[in-house]
Amino acid sequence: MAGMQKAGGAIGGVAGGLLLGASALAALGVAAAAAYDGARAPRAEAALSPEGDLHSRGKDVATPVKLPARGWKEIVFRVYSEIAEDRLLAVAAGVTFYALLAIFPAMVALVSLYGLTADVGTLNDHLAAFSGLIPRSGIELIRDQVTRLVTKSDGTLGFAFVFGLGAAIWSANAGMKALFDALNVVYGEHEKRSFVMLNALSLAFTGASLAFVIIAFNAVVVLPIVLQYIWLGSAAEALLSFARWPALLLCMLSGLAMVYRFGPSRRSPKWRWAAPGSLLAAVLWIAGSLAFSFYAENFASYDKTYGSLGAAIAFMTWIWMSVIVVLLGGELNAEMEHQTVKDTTVGAPKPLGMRGAKMADTVAP
Repeated sequence: MAGMQKAGGAIGGVAGGLLLGASALAALGVAAAAAYDGARAPRAEAALSPEGDLHSRGKDVATPVKLPARGWKEIVFRVYSEIAEDRLLAVAAGVTFYALLAIFPAMVALVSLYGLTADVGTLNDHLAAFSGLIPRSGIELIRDQVTRLVTKSDGTLGFAFVFGLGAAIWSANAGMKALFDALNVVYGEHEKRSFVMLNALSLAFTGASLAFVIIAFNAVVVLPIVLQYIWLGSAAEALLSFARWPALLLCMLSGLAMVYRFGPSRRSPKWRWAAPGSLLAAVLWIAGSLAFSFYAENFASYDKTYGSLGAAIAFMTWIWMSVIVVLLGGELNAEMEHQTVKDTTVGAPKPLGMRGAKMADTVAP
């Protein structure tokens, strides 16, 4: 019982740390916005009229970078409130369940696709490069499954291969649809897309995610090996070796922005209204993953508490934490759109109530 309480406290601590991290980043945004707003012009006259009051709250801004400090404060408080209102932790747990159901079919697809471009036997070695971001028990769990799949795969490109790959991607697709459904909750939407449209979109995102994982493996592990055989000079080699990490971060930011833009069932927001949540989610995910991996490696006792299920529980907790930060980024984007009367959706500006998106069609009081 004491072990379970300890593990439960650890999970709660991770969630609390993420929320504190979100608040800290938001506070930095408030401070930056305040400095920017104060440098532009005095606001004494604006505060004397209702129009000035609305302006000081950012109700008339067309881009997030122009939100004043008071507007950011209101957004942060609403995000905090919506975490409970939208049952964010429970919704993230639901997505985690579907993600766990999808992850092993995704591994089948990943191993199959990886075998077309490289020796799948080296995939286990490549996993070690991500040991700081993924808990060691999670990597061991993935490595065991990859080893099992590699021993059963003949590496040939035939009908059975194509059929098996398609079935694996379709099964992995359930996790992406669960994430889209969670984003509908965050943005206050109901699913309005047809069965064909929803599955076509989620399959495209699932395939893109698998491609990103393969590219990430090769960028992190293969690039340094290639550079050893290509004489570019020590400075250029060091630059290219370092540049892979910002490049991967940029790809992650772009991927998150696309999820926020196309995932919810609504008229898409402009890119500028999807970018801040992407940055928040990426920073929190990297920081949270590093912290959780360090904790699981040095302090946690999942094996003692859960026995043979310890690795699976640690991996599940990491996935749950990752989903939470993605949904937090969505909450931030949604409340930013909710702050202004300006049309935040793509296309020609439309009046309130005609934009096809709840957060863009309504303004927070």
